[in-house]
Amino acid sequence: MTDEMILANATLVLPSETLRGQVKLLGGEIADIAEGTSVPQGAVDCEGDYLCPGLVELHTDNLERHIQPRPSVDWPHAAAIMAHDAELAGTGITTVFDAMRVGSVSRKESRYGSYARGLANELLELRAADALKISHFLHLRAEVCSDTLVEELAEFGEADRVGLVSLMDHTPGQRQFRDISKLEAYVKGKHGFNDAEFAAHVAHLKALRDSHGDLHEVEAVKAARRFGAVLASHDDTTAEQVATSAKHGIHLAEFPTTVEAARACHSHGIKVMMGAPNLIRGGSHSGNVAARELADLELLDIISSDYVPAALLMSAVKLGEIWGDMARGLSTVTQAPADAVELSDRGRIEVGKRADLIRFKLIDNTPALRGTWARGQRVA
Repeated sequence: MTDEMILANATLVLPSETLRGQVKLLGGEIADIAEGTSVPQGAVDCEGDYLCPGLVELHTDNLERHIQPRPSVDWPHAAAIMAHDAELAGTGITTVFDAMRVGSVSRKESRYGSYARGLANELLELRAADALKISHFLHLRAEVCSDTLVEELAEFGEADRVGLVSLMDHTPGQRQFRDISKLEAYVKGKHGFNDAEFAAHVAHLKALRDSHGDLHEVEAVKAARRFGAVLASHDDTTAEQVATSAKHGIHLAEFPTTVEAARACHSHGIKVMMGAPNLIRGGSHSGNVAARELADLELLDIISSDYVPAALLMSAVKLGEIWGDMARGLSTVTQAPADAVELSDRGRIEVGKRADLIRFKLIDNTPALRGTWARGQRVA
């Protein structure tokens, strides 16, 4: 990574403004930034396209989609991981926190098994073999409504690049599925349950939460500290739940479901992250608060692609339009998520930062990616 490259005549997206200029890349880092439209000999002429920090993705289910492209289909994992990695590079994501659930349920009607430790091993082995294009960290989604969370967390340690642990609680009747009719439609559609099977599923999950939930919550907080990972909440709905999150030392809230919860997060200094599909579609598929409403209320800090990687850049551009400030909109997918997980070496176009960059242009307000660089190397 010693080759010099200059990306010139670009609209640079800086932390608080956009301006026409050029960026020199050297040794995997940003070596120089200069204003102007000139194109030095040998430089890449960006023709006025936006040049932005590489996108930082904190919560994506995309790896699981590649591992299991259809129900009951287990795709070869190495191929799935590399396809996932290439897809993210092709959407402008240069840093990803790959979400993996920890905490399993053994009862037949509600069963989902453990998989995170084995999948993490395969991902880390591919990373060590230099087979991946972008930077990968682990995001362990700690499901407190489960049988085996403590045992599964114990399988991970400081060397596993666990950068984020989120406290998940999918107990029916609260948080994301406060409206049980939404859960019923989802579960029956996915698993084909009849009324009796769905009722048994709900009863079992509630029993698990009653018997294990409080212990699991405490142990997940301990595990995050052991890993040196940032701790996040998930689907906070009430101010009371946010107050509990704050006591745990949580600094990031994934997908609060109400304005009340988002306001409470900001009052506690907790950053609010919402899903890009929610913003693009104009609302939540679960009937919860719309990301656009939080943006209008100045309660939105970070965007995650959730289940559509290409939506990340698209949503940031949309926020730039909503706020009338493209630099601010793009900061929700670059600077803000990097800061939230304490990655001080990326997320900004500044001298000395990682040369993780993307080039894109707008076609009828839709971003068209024209290049992705990770540590100065073209990866898409």
